[in-house]
Amino acid sequence: MEKIVIATRASQLALWQAYHIKERIEKQFPEVEVVLNEITSRGDKILDRPLALVGGKGHFTKELEDEMLSGNADLAVHSLKDVPTYIPEGLELCAITARQDQSDLFLSHTYSSLEALPQGAVIGTTSLRRRMQLLQKRPDLKVKDLRGNVNTRLRKLSEGQYDAIVLAYIGLQRLDLIKDIPYTQKLDFMIPPMGQASLGIEIVSANVRVREIAMSLNDTESQLCADLERDFVAAIGAGCSAPVAVHASIEKEFVKLEAMLGYPDGTHVLQESLSADMEDAKTLGSKLAKRMIADGALTLLSEAEKIAFKDEMPERI
Repeated sequence: MEKIVIATRASQLALWQAYHIKERIEKQFPEVEVVLNEITSRGDKILDRPLALVGGKGHFTKELEDEMLSGNADLAVHSLKDVPTYIPEGLELCAITARQDQSDLFLSHTYSSLEALPQGAVIGTTSLRRRMQLLQKRPDLKVKDLRGNVNTRLRKLSEGQYDAIVLAYIGLQRLDLIKDIPYTQKLDFMIPPMGQASLGIEIVSANVRVREIAMSLNDTESQLCADLERDFVAAIGAGCSAPVAVHASIEKEFVKLEAMLGYPDGTHVLQESLSADMEDAKTLGSKLAKRMIADGALTLLSEAEKIAFKDEMPERI
């Protein structure tokens, strides 16, 4: 029997995702046995400060990529939003699974919605993208850093460390955790990050058989949307932690790409969009990036980095 080794983070959500891919592969290729190689990533180890302050990219992917390059794994399963636009030589992002619900979700034990939060309420998120959009809508709120795995974050909420927190809907839905929270609200006004709610399958480029198997998982429309979003992020040079939101959507034969970036405090926000027919959409990412760069996007991002989490890192003011 053939054997394929999947490299995966050891977090509860990452393991759910890896087992999901394992089941899909073994169902479609009954001659293949899939085993998991569980890795604790750098991003899972750094829990005392925001990742945006640590520097570098690939906090959740590097160790998995090292395992593949060392011959200890054939493919890796990632949350696509965590995958940097740069892929190491010898590896490739081969397949993108079908997108699911990309919503950001408000959660609280006390307040029914974002609008119901009193002035000065404490809301938890580590994402600069979420911070930017929350404070643009509710500049009176106090946004407090929130680290840890999903269960740790939910525990901190239940202990009253926060009046509310914001997490990705899809992760909570996959782990069946939404039912335990008294009040939830999908924040439909928020633009998601690059690749939200898809899985990225990264493989060793030279392995033709693994490419064949991985490509069976690929969703064409989700791949197009992800490619446009990743092209945009690459063109403006933003890392996974930057205050950047970008979202491609397809309706019939029409593709729309919208993006937002600005200061983490919700000010100096730049938001633009472009649309094209499906056959002309492949360059939308780079085109939108060029337009926003011409409107000052690079300066905005540079200044945003200087003020990010200044309460946690006063020396960076």
